[in-house]
Amino acid sequence: MQQLAYIQQAAPFAQPILHYLHELVLKACPEAEVKIKWNFPCFLYKGKMLCSMAAFKQHCSFGFWLTELIHDPKGYLLPNNDTTSMGNLGKIKSISDIPEESVMLEFICQAMILIEQGAKQNRKKNMEPKPLIIPEELEIELENSGLAKKTFLSFSTSHKREYADWISEAKTAATREKRVNQTIKWLEEGKSRNWKYEKC
Repeated sequence: MQQLAYIQQAAPFAQPILHYLHELVLKACPEAEVKIKWNFPCFLYKGKMLCSMAAFKQHCSFGFWLTELIHDPKGYLLPNNDTTSMGNLGKIKSISDIPEESVMLEFICQAMILIEQGAKQNRKKNMEPKPLIIPEELEIELENSGLAKKTFLSFSTSHKREYADWISEAKTAATREKRVNQTIKWLEEGKSRNWKYEKC
């Protein structure tokens, strides 16, 4: 299965975390269908997005699609934020960073019920926007360059996505590093990813 291949290709620290999250979701929702969307495993229930997980160089992330509608009185869940790769549980570096099993199972069950009730986020009609995942390498370099970070944060989501996707789509680590460096240079110059094609 694609999700198992994804887990096997993840960093050694990430594999037990991803296996655990995978088992948790399927324990609460055996009917869940797992597909690789946007380059990471997404769990679908009745054809709708339930949750997703991803692995990065130094952390993993996990998030629900309908986070804002989940009852979370103790504040375990961070709000959906399209400018980070932290998901709803922050940067997960070990299984101990994940709320206890009973809490997670309750959240997953709530998310399932929301889907059954036809709940939806406030999104543009007929559109299911692709989550913006900022590569961890870019996050680090943005912290090292205040000018680049200022430019990046001033961009619209679509402009941020152009850079993020360009880096994520790199086939090799060397190409990825080269693109990160180029991104920082252009951002410091106030340029968008496709600045060469923009009209003056």
